[in-house]
Amino acid sequence: MDVVMGATGQVGGATAETLLALGREVRVVVRDAARARELARQGADVAVAAYEDAVALARAFDGAAGVFAMLPCQFSPAPGFPEARACLVGLVEALETARPGKVVALSSIGAHRGTGLGLITQFHMLEEALCAGELPTAFIRAAWFMENAAWDIGPARETGEITSFLSPIERAIPMVATADIGRVAALTLIADLKETRVIEIEGPRRYAPNDLARVLGEVLGRPVRAVAAARETWEERFRAQGATHPQPRLEMLDGINSGWIDFEGGWTEHHRGETALKAVVAKLVADQGAT
Repeated sequence: MDVVMGATGQVGGATAETLLALGREVRVVVRDAARARELARQGADVAVAAYEDAVALARAFDGAAGVFAMLPCQFSPAPGFPEARACLVGLVEALETARPGKVVALSSIGAHRGTGLGLITQFHMLEEALCAGELPTAFIRAAWFMENAAWDIGPARETGEITSFLSPIERAIPMVATADIGRVAALTLIADLKETRVIEIEGPRRYAPNDLARVLGEVLGRPVRAVAAARETWEERFRAQGATHPQPRLEMLDGINSGWIDFEGGWTEHHRGETALKAVVAKLVADQGAT
């Protein structure tokens, strides 16, 4: 049996759906069983467990050939990342108890760095915690999610302008579709795994904010341009969006813009997904309603 955490999210959902399409026996681990009804309809067994609950997680992992593991999204974490630390304690204890055959964990571009990561620090912590264990483990270090473009659709449609925190706006960075991450995670989960693997994944090409604006314009049928948000306005903007602790997000964006947060390369494996940014944006626009 393959066990998938976070299956009601984008990457976990894509992982679970890929495994089910391959005819695998799948158990999904969710906080709310009601949100997993469609996966259950497709044949998945549903286990309910909080990420911090080692006992419930161990029960969900019991008998697993492999576990797809991830941390819940924290975009405004408290200083010291206590939320991630609590989840890691539960996850590590559950894995030690259940002893699945292997672990495939969602990580991030730049997670090999020890400092200057901001939000990505949580993935560095995840890698350190799982590497300290004895289970064969693969880390999927994903690039910037193409699906982040969902936040730009409304402004692009209404004003013809998107505000970018990625700067300069003509600089292309690695981006990837969550469906491609899920496919790679699923195939890694069912492959033989005897030692640590690190798979760095991006899309078929790199994209700049200007490229995103162009793609949005093509999909929406109107001119769209990207405008870089002034650095001194970031914290106020994020607090206005509800972020109590914006500093980790600021540090992450600074790291991406400076080039500090990038793929490790070298000994790691590098994979390019097949999904183009325009395909992702078109689906996002369709999901949000007719243009």
